[in-house]
This record gives sequence, structure tokens and C-alpha cells, in this order.
Amino acid sequence: MFNAAQLHLAVNHLPVVGVLIGFFILVTGIFLKQLVVKRTALVVLVFAAITVAPAYLSGEPAEEIVEHKAGVTEALIHAHEESAELSLIFTCIVGGVAALTLALGKMKRENLESKSMMAALGLSIVTFGMLANTAHLGGLIRHDELRSGAISAVGETSGDKDDDDD
Repeated sequence: MFNAAQLHLAVNHLPVVGVLIGFFILVTGIFLKQLVVKRTALVVLVFAAITVAPAYLSGEPAEEIVEHKAGVTEALIHAHEESAELSLIFTCIVGGVAALTLALGKMKRENLESKSMMAALGLSIVTFGMLANTAHLGGLIRHDELRSGAISAVGETSGDKDDDDD
């Protein structure tokens, strides 16, 4: 049976990957000048926006499971939460713009649809950056090997040496 932390880990990748895939499909559709490809990208962006809600809402229950574990600090959790709030807002905005763009296409408002599509494109790459940062901050909570200095500390303790001195 899933606990809240498992649920959070299972769903939090969906908006990150969804926005990135939506961005690349949209770029492809624009480059190929294929309306069906562009509209597919918009549907993917709407899907990503829908999936951000369970990712965000499962965060607080997941926190309660991990907050007392060794190495987990309130500062790491707080940074992830703050970033998640901003990511939630921007993902909902990009999903809203994508949905609006789809609606404009149905209403045969090509000029507005084109401008809205470009807005979705720009917002999607910015939103992906925010989501990627949120994901990174979330990873820092339980993965101390991601924290600064961890890589050099591992290299020093593993016995790896530069063989150029021999």
C-alpha cells in the first residue's frame, strides 16, 4: 500500500516531464508548421497542469513522514515548499494559457491562437526551469549526495587518486 511519501514521489515527476515534453512538441510543431502537432503539445501542457495538483497536495503529508528522519532539515523542506508554490502557480498559468489557446483554435481565432501559442511556448520553458529547481530542492531533502561538497567528499574518501603522478 502507498504511503504519502510514495504517492508524492510517484506523481511529482509528471508535471516536470509533462511541461518539458509539451515544450519540445510545441517547438517541433512550430518548426514543422503542423497545427495538429502544436495542438497536441497544448494538450500535454494542460495535462501537466492537471498533474501538478496531486504533486503539490501530496507534499505536506509526505513531509510529515520524512521530517524526523536523520539528515532532513526544516530549511531543506522549506526551500522545497517555497519553490513548489511558485511552480504550482506557473504550471497552472501555462496550463491555462494552453487551454485558452486550444479554445481560440476552436473559435477560429487564428491570430490570437498564434500569439497565445507563443506565450505558452515561452511560459513552458520558464515553468520547466522552476519545476526542475523544485525537483532538485526536493531531492536534496533525502539525497545528501546532491548537497554541495558531497561529490568532492565522496572522491576524497573513496581512495580515488589521480594516476598522472606515478
